Amino acid sequence: MADVQAQSVRSVGALESILTGAVAVALTLLTGAVLLLLGGFDPIAAGGAMIGGAFGGWNTFVSITLVRSIPLILTGLAVALAFRAGVWNIGAEGQLYAGAIAAVWVGIRGGALPAPLLVPAVLMSAGVAGALWALVPTLMHLRLGVGEVITTILMNFVGIYLAAYMVHGPLQEARGVFPQTGPIAEAARLPMLLPGSRLHWGFGVALLLAAALAVVVRRTRFGFELRAVGASPEAAAVSGRIDTSRVLLVSFLGSGAIAGLAGGVEISGLTHALYEDLSPGWGYTAIAVALLAGLNPAGVVVTGVLFGALQAGAGAMQRDAGIPAAWVGVVEALVILAVLAIDRIRRRAGALRAAGARGDE
Repeated sequence: MADVQAQSVRSVGALESILTGAVAVALTLLTGAVLLLLGGFDPIAAGGAMIGGAFGGWNTFVSITLVRSIPLILTGLAVALAFRAGVWNIGAEGQLYAGAIAAVWVGIRGGALPAPLLVPAVLMSAGVAGALWALVPTLMHLRLGVGEVITTILMNFVGIYLAAYMVHGPLQEARGVFPQTGPIAEAARLPMLLPGSRLHWGFGVALLLAAALAVVVRRTRFGFELRAVGASPEAAAVSGRIDTSRVLLVSFLGSGAIAGLAGGVEISGLTHALYEDLSPGWGYTAIAVALLAGLNPAGVVVTGVLFGALQAGAGAMQRDAGIPAAWVGVVEALVILAVLAIDRIRRRAGALRAAGARGDE
């Protein structure tokens, strides 16, 4: 009976997340259309161009939209894991760059290794680098009580500028002309997931990781502790059965590792080199991806593809409808605001219903 009730609660929660996301998307589309009209643009032409650029054909969807969604899904999973534990990790961007630096270093230096060894080494090094990058704000939070929002944001700038230094200095390509590294070894590159397309196995890694996180969060003891600490760290600590510091440490470092893995996958699967501005802000967009998914790993896959479609359609929108691609950033910001507003309203309504129920008693 208890299992049935628990399953029912989870189903209701999932349904509420889906409804919240759907309403947020609808409000975003409506607001975006109004803003486009006020800006002198045709919202119907803009929408048509964006849809065509993202879903204009099977190869377009697979080779552009899904490829662009891979780093968004992985960084979205990183943010979702941290937020689920009540850790406000805003540092996925810097952790991604740390992973990318480690991946390209191993991918270049380990060229003598065969692919079955080198590819895992590249991805593992990226994950370890991301976790180590998250270690500094983690220890400052746990040992010194410093808020992780500020420290993770500041670490983003360090990661971005460290990558810029690397591509202008120690790891710059041999000719010293371009601000990028040399290419990683062929054996360090992820194979294609679908022959004849640009979709690499990074997408498979993202799906497998999302499935694993879904199982961990819902089916394991650590997942229960994670949700308990995220709901109320004080109550979890008072219970005496949950080591909140351990949960925060594991979730924070795990989040950093996944974000670092995103950088490694991008290097190994697509760019095969590190250059300045590798990320157009994936670590920040990941916040919208995770929030729109209700911090649900399976939902992150869906919202990651949605935001990948937005980015894929931005070029077509600019080319075919004459609308600046920066409007995609406006849409992403509107999604975040809509999700937060709807979630706040939903929570306030729930609190009022609970207060009314107590009053009736």
